[in-house]
Amino acid sequence: MSDILIVDDERDIRELMSDILEDEGYATRLAGTSDDAMAAINTEPPALLILDIWLKDSRMDGIDILKTVKRDNPDIPVVIISGHGNIEIAVAAIKQGAYDFIEKPFNIDQLLVVIRRAMEASRLRRENIQLRRKDIAAAEMIGESAAFRTMISQLDKVTKSNGRVMLTGPSGCGKEVAARYIHSQSNRKDAPFVTVSSASIGPDRMEEVLFGREGSERGVEPGLLEQAHGGVIYFDEVADMPLGTQSKILRVLVDQQFQRVGGTDKVRVDLRVISSTSRDLALEIEQGNFRQELYHRLNVVPIPVPSLEERREDIPLLARYFIEQANKTQGLVARELSDEAVALMQTMVWPGNVRQLRNLVERVLILGDGTGPIEAKELPSENEASGEESRVILSGALASLPLREAREAFEREYLLTQINRFGGNISRTANFVGMERSALHRKLKSLGVVTTSKSGGRVAHVEEEA
Repeated sequence: MSDILIVDDERDIRELMSDILEDEGYATRLAGTSDDAMAAINTEPPALLILDIWLKDSRMDGIDILKTVKRDNPDIPVVIISGHGNIEIAVAAIKQGAYDFIEKPFNIDQLLVVIRRAMEASRLRRENIQLRRKDIAAAEMIGESAAFRTMISQLDKVTKSNGRVMLTGPSGCGKEVAARYIHSQSNRKDAPFVTVSSASIGPDRMEEVLFGREGSERGVEPGLLEQAHGGVIYFDEVADMPLGTQSKILRVLVDQQFQRVGGTDKVRVDLRVISSTSRDLALEIEQGNFRQELYHRLNVVPIPVPSLEERREDIPLLARYFIEQANKTQGLVARELSDEAVALMQTMVWPGNVRQLRNLVERVLILGDGTGPIEAKELPSENEASGEESRVILSGALASLPLREAREAFEREYLLTQINRFGGNISRTANFVGMERSALHRKLKSLGVVTTSKSGGRVAHVEEEA
């Protein structure tokens, strides 16, 4: 996409324009019929298209070519020229997506000004896309835990295919990062990644946002589906999509085409679809909130994204990564983490998952004093409100038990927490708590604590009585 394609049925005019443009440093290609024009576009999309409205001995006129180009290659700016210009033709061309309209015989200076502006607008759009792609590439996957490695293995298997992927997991666990990882490793990595935030778009605007609009004063307004042409459309929290829109999205998945709001022409798109949800879609289907047919279309490859609780081993890596990012992007001091702070982080409850961890790290860096390591006392704890820092405060349930039962309950909860902190690794747990591995196994058995596989890792829990 580096040259200008000139389409005009008059040889003298297209060659004159070519000479003028090449004198200005532009590379050009020429076409005299619609077939030649479409062949040239399909071989290599040009940086800009100069298009005559009336083409003799052609099966398509300029407006037909314009519609096709804007449907299949919406990023190509098109300048319409005509020797039979009038307001109606100009308005029709602009509504179909033309950058500008010039009447023959054209003024050379005017033509060059329009072409420079169109090329500049196109360049700025490409730079904007490239900047967005850099953001995508920067969405790194951080982790070493078994649950994380299992997820990465599944993601890697789908990157080179075009299959639809459904990412499931609680809010804040990193589903969009996983979706961006798939895109950045795929053969569509140089094409757009467009996010549809289903929960943040009002039901009355959803179709216009997705499909675009035409017929308004601003002409054609491409929707998110059209902007994602050639790349990935990511439906974030797809369960929040209105039922009426769900049926239309289902049709898009089947036909790979749709109509803009207020339009009659079909817009064809080439898309890979990735979806995510934190809800139980089977329950949503049962309650009539989600279309079963759409679920089966989207859920071709289901991939669970583990919660932070399932990958506690990764908390130190993630925290240090967020510290580094806050230093690069906000200039905050890049502090180390003390061992006590790491231990506390790995035993905290994280209902907001990775997002909550990132916010906590940022908060500590903003409010903290000095450049020394982050200490456990800077992190929120159950004793924060009471001001108690050194005492262990018993829960009401534990305080009401006799010493032997209270000790057993404490040991059970303590060992559950430590095992899960180390991803089910008994050797690391034994080393940390200061017990021989065989002694720890006996202790766990006496307390009824077992470990089972979950999301590729080991998770400890109390064995249920038969």
